[in-house]
Amino acid sequence: MVSLWWRLVRFGFRLLYNEMAFTYDFVSWVVSLGAWRCWVRASLKHINSDSGVILELAHGTGNLQVDLHDAGHHAIGYDLSPAMGQIAWGKLSRHGIRPHLVQGRAQNLPFRSGAFASVISTFPTDFIIAPETLREVYRVLQPGGRLVIVPTSRFTGGGVIAQLVDGLYAITGQRGSRDENTHESAWDVFSRYGFEAHMVEEKCPRSVVTVIIAQI
Repeated sequence: MVSLWWRLVRFGFRLLYNEMAFTYDFVSWVVSLGAWRCWVRASLKHINSDSGVILELAHGTGNLQVDLHDAGHHAIGYDLSPAMGQIAWGKLSRHGIRPHLVQGRAQNLPFRSGAFASVISTFPTDFIIAPETLREVYRVLQPGGRLVIVPTSRFTGGGVIAQLVDGLYAITGQRGSRDENTHESAWDVFSRYGFEAHMVEEKCPRSVVTVIIAQI
């Protein structure tokens, strides 16, 4: 029964990232109680401040691509989903931004070594800690480069509705364990592939968002 549930959850996410991608912005706004944009933007202050190119893994509908452009960064978006690519392309074009989007798997990045100052990914699935992904991210980062991940968030206010949404996050596997040993294992994953990682929390409306900064 448990196995069936997780298969259904994975199927639901596959639909959201592909056939139902046009609903992604609305769904994100609802499940974050309007804080989604703040959650995603929490990553921006932790990327390298130099003029290097930024790679976003799993760019989704392109919101962070717009934010990176507006902040003066040259960014490239990378996503497996053709549907997300189409939506992001249209969104960037409407904002007067020339899209720089590439389709493919994070485990096989078609970029030269040392091409990026930072790699950023907000609310990714577990592909982000796959050994192949971390090896590729390490390869394409410049010396001193950073991998910045926003993996999760938690509500600090919002009453019953926030508690219900938090419950949905938990039963769909989007709330990581807060067990200390689990965190130690996570840091071991990063260090195994050449990163020194630490975690910070950023405040958003009625919530706190987790940001992982992994530097080489």
